[in-house]
Amino acid sequence: MVQNLKNFCIEILVFIGGISYLTEEVYAAWTRGKFEWRLLIDQIYQIGVRSLGLIATMAITVGMVITFQSGMGLTKFGGTLYLPKSVAAAILWELGPLFTALMVAARAGAGMTSEIGSMMVTQQIDAIRALGTSPIRKIVVPRVVACLIALPVLIALADILGLSGSLIVGSTQFHLDPQFFLTKITRDMRPFDFLTGFCKSFFFSFFISIPACYFGLGVREGAKEVGIATTKSVVVSSILILIGDFFLTKIFWLFS
Repeated sequence: MVQNLKNFCIEILVFIGGISYLTEEVYAAWTRGKFEWRLLIDQIYQIGVRSLGLIATMAITVGMVITFQSGMGLTKFGGTLYLPKSVAAAILWELGPLFTALMVAARAGAGMTSEIGSMMVTQQIDAIRALGTSPIRKIVVPRVVACLIALPVLIALADILGLSGSLIVGSTQFHLDPQFFLTKITRDMRPFDFLTGFCKSFFFSFFISIPACYFGLGVREGAKEVGIATTKSVVVSSILILIGDFFLTKIFWLFS
Protein backbone atom coordinates (compact mmCIF):
# COMPACT_ATOMS: atom_id res chain seq x y z
CA MET A 1 0.00 0.00 0.00
CA VAL A 2 2.81 2.39 0.92
CA GLN A 3 4.62 1.60 -2.32
CA ASN A 4 1.47 2.15 -4.38
CA LEU A 5 0.88 5.49 -2.64
CA LYS A 6 4.48 6.47 -3.30
CA ASN A 7 4.19 5.56 -6.98
CA PHE A 8 0.92 7.49 -7.24
CA CYS A 9 2.49 10.63 -5.74
CA ILE A 10 5.49 10.34 -8.05
CA GLU A 11 3.19 9.94 -11.04
CA ILE A 12 1.26 13.08 -10.06
CA LEU A 13 4.48 15.09 -9.68
CA VAL A 14 5.73 13.83 -13.04
CA PHE A 15 2.39 14.76 -14.61
CA ILE A 16 2.45 18.29 -13.15
CA GLY A 17 6.02 18.81 -14.32
CA GLY A 18 5.31 17.42 -17.77
CA ILE A 19 2.15 19.51 -18.21
CA SER A 20 3.99 22.66 -17.11
CA TYR A 21 6.86 22.00 -19.53
CA LEU A 22 4.48 21.22 -22.40
CA THR A 23 2.47 24.39 -21.72
CA GLU A 24 5.65 26.44 -21.83
CA GLU A 25 6.66 24.82 -25.13
CA VAL A 26 3.20 25.40 -26.60
CA TYR A 27 3.31 29.09 -25.67
CA ALA A 28 6.79 29.47 -27.16
CA ALA A 29 5.81 27.73 -30.39
CA TRP A 30 2.54 29.68 -30.60
CA THR A 31 4.17 33.10 -30.29
CA ARG A 32 7.17 32.39 -32.51
CA GLY A 33 7.52 31.22 -36.06
CA LYS A 34 4.95 30.41 -38.74
CA PHE A 35 1.46 29.44 -37.65
CA GLU A 36 -0.12 26.40 -39.29
CA TRP A 37 -3.50 27.80 -40.38
CA ARG A 38 -4.43 24.81 -42.52
CA LEU A 39 -3.89 22.42 -39.62
CA LEU A 40 -5.86 24.76 -37.32
CA ILE A 41 -8.89 24.76 -39.63
CA ASP A 42 -8.76 20.97 -39.86
CA GLN A 43 -8.67 20.65 -36.06
CA ILE A 44 -11.55 23.11 -35.63
CA TYR A 45 -13.55 20.83 -37.91
CA GLN A 46 -12.51 17.72 -35.99
CA ILE A 47 -13.17 19.20 -32.53
CA GLY A 48 -16.03 21.56 -33.22
CA VAL A 49 -18.05 20.60 -36.28
CA ARG A 50 -17.90 16.84 -35.70
CA SER A 51 -19.06 17.33 -32.10
CA LEU A 52 -22.18 19.30 -33.02
CA GLY A 53 -24.54 16.33 -33.12
CA LEU A 54 -23.38 14.98 -29.76
CA ILE A 55 -23.50 18.40 -28.08
CA ALA A 56 -26.92 19.23 -29.53
CA THR A 57 -28.40 15.94 -28.31
CA MET A 58 -26.86 16.34 -24.88
CA ALA A 59 -27.95 19.98 -24.47
CA ILE A 60 -31.58 19.48 -25.47
CA THR A 61 -31.89 16.35 -23.33
CA VAL A 62 -30.28 17.94 -20.26
CA GLY A 63 -32.45 21.05 -20.63
CA MET A 64 -35.61 18.97 -20.82
CA VAL A 65 -34.67 16.67 -17.92
CA ILE A 66 -33.60 19.44 -15.52
CA THR A 67 -36.77 21.41 -16.33
CA PHE A 68 -39.00 18.41 -15.72
CA GLN A 69 -37.32 17.52 -12.42
CA SER A 70 -37.25 21.11 -11.18
CA GLY A 71 -40.82 21.70 -12.29
CA MET A 72 -42.11 18.64 -10.44
CA GLY A 73 -40.50 19.88 -7.25
CA LEU A 74 -41.68 23.47 -7.62
CA THR A 75 -45.24 22.41 -8.47
CA LYS A 76 -45.69 20.98 -4.98
CA PHE A 77 -45.11 24.44 -3.51
CA GLY A 78 -46.85 26.45 -6.20
CA GLY A 79 -43.56 27.85 -7.46
CA THR A 80 -43.88 26.97 -11.13
CA LEU A 81 -43.52 30.63 -12.10
CA TYR A 82 -39.94 30.56 -10.82
CA LEU A 83 -39.05 27.65 -13.11
CA PRO A 84 -37.61 29.68 -16.03
CA LYS A 85 -35.18 31.63 -13.85
CA SER A 86 -33.95 28.65 -11.83
CA VAL A 87 -33.45 26.41 -14.86
CA ALA A 88 -31.78 29.15 -16.91
CA ALA A 89 -29.33 29.87 -14.10
CA ALA A 90 -28.47 26.17 -13.77
CA ILE A 91 -27.91 25.77 -17.51
CA LEU A 92 -25.92 28.97 -18.05
CA TRP A 93 -23.76 28.67 -14.94
CA GLU A 94 -23.12 24.94 -14.69
CA LEU A 95 -24.86 22.38 -16.87
CA GLY A 96 -24.12 23.91 -20.26
CA PRO A 97 -20.38 24.51 -19.80
CA LEU A 98 -19.74 21.44 -17.64
CA PHE A 99 -21.52 18.80 -19.72
CA THR A 100 -20.21 20.26 -22.98
CA ALA A 101 -16.63 20.17 -21.73
CA LEU A 102 -17.02 16.58 -20.51
CA MET A 103 -18.48 15.50 -23.85
CA VAL A 104 -15.68 17.17 -25.80
CA ALA A 105 -13.09 15.59 -23.47
CA ALA A 106 -14.61 12.16 -24.07
CA ARG A 107 -14.85 12.55 -27.85
CA ALA A 108 -12.24 15.03 -29.08
CA GLY A 109 -9.75 14.65 -26.22
CA ALA A 110 -9.66 10.88 -26.63
CA GLY A 111 -9.26 11.35 -30.37
CA MET A 112 -6.29 13.68 -29.90
CA THR A 113 -4.52 11.26 -27.59
CA SER A 114 -5.05 8.20 -29.76
CA GLU A 115 -4.04 10.06 -32.91
CA ILE A 116 -0.84 11.48 -31.43
CA GLY A 117 -0.09 8.17 -29.70
CA SER A 118 -0.42 6.33 -33.00
CA MET A 119 1.92 8.86 -34.61
CA MET A 120 4.44 8.19 -31.84
CA VAL A 121 4.20 4.42 -32.34
CA THR A 122 4.64 4.68 -36.12
CA GLN A 123 7.56 7.16 -35.62
CA GLN A 124 5.84 9.97 -37.51
CA ILE A 125 6.81 12.39 -34.73
CA ASP A 126 10.45 11.36 -35.11
CA ALA A 127 10.16 11.96 -38.86
CA ILE A 128 8.87 15.48 -38.22
CA ARG A 129 11.86 16.15 -35.96
CA ALA A 130 14.22 14.70 -38.58
CA LEU A 131 12.86 17.19 -41.13
CA GLY A 132 13.82 20.02 -38.78
CA THR A 133 10.25 20.91 -37.85
CA SER A 134 8.95 21.25 -34.32
CA PRO A 135 6.29 18.60 -33.55
CA ILE A 136 4.89 20.98 -30.92
CA ARG A 137 4.17 23.58 -33.59
CA LYS A 138 2.84 21.07 -36.11
CA ILE A 139 0.93 18.73 -33.83
CA VAL A 140 0.13 20.29 -30.44
CA VAL A 141 -0.41 24.02 -31.08
CA PRO A 142 -3.16 23.59 -33.74
CA ARG A 143 -5.08 21.29 -31.41
CA VAL A 144 -4.78 23.60 -28.40
CA VAL A 145 -5.81 26.70 -30.37
CA ALA A 146 -8.64 24.84 -32.13
CA CYS A 147 -10.01 23.73 -28.77
CA LEU A 148 -9.82 27.33 -27.52
CA ILE A 149 -11.90 28.42 -30.52
CA ALA A 150 -14.35 25.52 -30.81
CA LEU A 151 -15.29 24.92 -27.16
CA PRO A 152 -16.71 28.43 -26.44
CA VAL A 153 -18.86 28.15 -29.57
CA LEU A 154 -20.07 24.68 -28.55
CA ILE A 155 -20.91 25.92 -25.04
CA ALA A 156 -22.86 28.88 -26.45
CA LEU A 157 -24.76 26.47 -28.69
CA ALA A 158 -25.39 24.12 -25.76
CA ASP A 159 -26.80 27.01 -23.70
CA ILE A 160 -29.21 27.99 -26.48
CA LEU A 161 -30.35 24.42 -27.14
CA GLY A 162 -30.60 23.66 -23.43
CA LEU A 163 -32.86 26.66 -22.92
CA SER A 164 -34.88 25.59 -25.97
CA GLY A 165 -35.41 22.13 -24.50
CA SER A 166 -36.38 23.76 -21.22
CA LEU A 167 -38.89 25.97 -23.04
CA ILE A 168 -40.47 22.93 -24.71
CA VAL A 169 -40.96 21.07 -21.42
CA GLY A 170 -42.07 24.20 -19.57
CA SER A 171 -44.79 24.96 -22.11
CA THR A 172 -46.00 21.39 -22.69
CA GLN A 173 -45.68 19.81 -19.25
CA PHE A 174 -46.26 22.78 -16.93
CA HIS A 175 -48.43 24.93 -19.23
CA LEU A 176 -46.21 28.00 -19.02
CA ASP A 177 -46.71 30.54 -21.78
CA PRO A 178 -43.65 30.47 -24.09
CA GLN A 179 -43.60 34.27 -24.23
CA PHE A 180 -43.63 34.43 -20.43
CA PHE A 181 -40.86 31.83 -20.30
CA LEU A 182 -38.63 33.82 -22.65
CA THR A 183 -39.42 37.11 -20.92
CA LYS A 184 -38.45 35.73 -17.52
CA ILE A 185 -35.14 34.46 -18.89
CA THR A 186 -34.20 37.69 -20.71
CA ARG A 187 -35.35 39.90 -17.82
CA ASP A 188 -33.92 37.97 -14.87
CA MET A 189 -30.66 36.74 -16.42
CA ARG A 190 -27.85 39.28 -16.47
CA PRO A 191 -25.13 39.47 -19.16
CA PHE A 192 -22.75 38.26 -16.44
CA ASP A 193 -24.71 34.98 -16.24
CA PHE A 194 -24.17 34.40 -19.95
CA LEU A 195 -20.48 35.31 -19.77
CA THR A 196 -19.75 32.99 -16.84
CA GLY A 197 -19.98 29.78 -18.85
CA PHE A 198 -18.25 31.46 -21.78
CA CYS A 199 -15.27 32.39 -19.59
CA LYS A 200 -15.11 28.90 -18.12
CA SER A 201 -14.76 27.48 -21.61
CA PHE A 202 -11.22 28.85 -22.04
CA PHE A 203 -10.02 27.10 -18.88
CA PHE A 204 -11.81 23.90 -19.88
CA SER A 205 -10.12 24.06 -23.28
CA PHE A 206 -6.70 23.82 -21.67
CA PHE A 207 -7.92 21.08 -19.32
CA ILE A 208 -8.87 19.04 -22.40
CA SER A 209 -6.20 19.76 -25.01
CA ILE A 210 -2.99 19.92 -22.93
CA PRO A 211 -3.46 16.57 -21.08
CA ALA A 212 -4.65 14.94 -24.32
CA CYS A 213 -1.49 15.98 -26.16
CA TYR A 214 0.71 15.20 -23.15
CA PHE A 215 -0.47 11.61 -22.81
CA GLY A 216 -0.35 11.13 -26.58
CA LEU A 217 3.27 12.28 -26.74
CA GLY A 218 4.09 9.96 -23.83
CA VAL A 219 3.22 6.81 -25.80
CA ARG A 220 6.30 4.79 -26.65
CA GLU A 221 5.30 1.40 -28.05
CA GLY A 222 2.34 -0.79 -28.86
CA ALA A 223 -1.37 -0.31 -29.44
CA LYS A 224 -2.05 -1.30 -25.83
CA GLU A 225 -0.17 1.75 -24.56
CA VAL A 226 -2.21 3.95 -26.90
CA GLY A 227 -5.40 2.66 -25.26
CA ILE A 228 -4.00 3.23 -21.77
CA ALA A 229 -2.92 6.77 -22.68
CA THR A 230 -6.38 7.52 -24.13
CA THR A 231 -8.08 6.32 -20.96
CA LYS A 232 -5.74 8.41 -18.79
CA SER A 233 -6.38 11.45 -20.96
CA VAL A 234 -10.16 11.28 -20.60
CA VAL A 235 -10.03 10.56 -16.86
CA VAL A 236 -7.53 13.32 -16.08
CA SER A 237 -9.34 15.88 -18.25
CA SER A 238 -12.68 15.03 -16.62
CA ILE A 239 -11.21 15.37 -13.13
CA LEU A 240 -9.57 18.69 -13.99
CA ILE A 241 -12.84 19.98 -15.46
CA LEU A 242 -14.88 18.96 -12.39
CA ILE A 243 -12.41 20.34 -9.87
CA GLY A 244 -11.74 23.45 -11.94
CA ASP A 245 -15.47 24.09 -12.30
CA PHE A 246 -15.87 24.27 -8.53
CA PHE A 247 -13.10 26.82 -8.07
CA LEU A 248 -14.10 28.85 -11.12
CA THR A 249 -17.71 29.00 -9.91
CA LYS A 250 -16.52 30.15 -6.51
CA ILE A 251 -14.38 32.88 -8.08
CA PHE A 252 -17.19 34.08 -10.36
CA TRP A 253 -19.58 34.25 -7.41
CA LEU A 254 -17.24 36.75 -5.76
CA PHE A 255 -17.74 39.09 -8.74
CA SER A 256 -21.46 38.46 -9.20
